[in-house]
Amino acid sequence: MTLTSRRRAELRTEAHHLVASVHVGQHGVTPAVVQSLDDALRTHELVKVHLARESDVKPRDAALALADAVGADVVQVIGKTTTLYRENPELHEQEQRAPRRKG
Repeated sequence: MTLTSRRRAELRTEAHHLVASVHVGQHGVTPAVVQSLDDALRTHELVKVHLARESDVKPRDAALALADAVGADVVQVIGKTTTLYRENPELHEQEQRAPRRKG
């Protein structure tokens, strides 16, 4: 699924306050990093990934490799940080089933 420019802009706005929850170290995109990203996307849909300064991988290349590995879309790449998005319909079902509190 490719994102429309409008949806990408909405996601950039949502991601602005996020802290990177996945870190790519000097060894680049490893299976452990891919698994960590997959887990993060399953629970949050929108995830920031930070590349270590000593990483040999270019940020755009790493973003594309990670997105391809987990079936996500690249929202943006700024410096050594990229934001990825993968929709999880189960999260939306859980939100609808959760009872709303008054207050």
